[in-house]
Amino acid sequence: MPAEKPTVLILCTGNSCRSHLAEGILKAVAGDFLDVQSAGSKPAGYVHPLAIKVMAEIGIDISHHRSKPLTEFLNQKVTTVITVCGNADQVCPIFPGQLNRHHWPFYDPAHAQGTEEEKLQVFRQVRDEIRKVFEAFAAGWKDCESMT
Repeated sequence: MPAEKPTVLILCTGNSCRSHLAEGILKAVAGDFLDVQSAGSKPAGYVHPLAIKVMAEIGIDISHHRSKPLTEFLNQKVTTVITVCGNADQVCPIFPGQLNRHHWPFYDPAHAQGTEEEKLQVFRQVRDEIRKVFEAFAAGWKDCESMT
């Protein structure tokens, strides 16, 4: 029987933008060896339409994602918790089986002002920053696993 994939939980306050961008990217590059989830300390109840749009631009579909509370994961074994905003980092509990915790804050693109195109530019910039960090995280994880 294959070993259970380690769970990586990405936390944000609203679970509408940054955490879904990160979840989609990490699933795309590491979904074969990591169980990637996201949640929020105060979930907004929706995934931001511009987050869905900018992810589709890079071939990742997050339209089926849902905004969920971190309490859904309190009784699950979570190996790694990654917070992507300061508020989530401050209220983050310890999860059963948690071995690692990282805090990588990103600007919240939901606060972008201006025209639709100007807002899209902010979402793209944040998406690209998240992509660099989470692709490097996946590569590092894969390297560590190949050494064991």
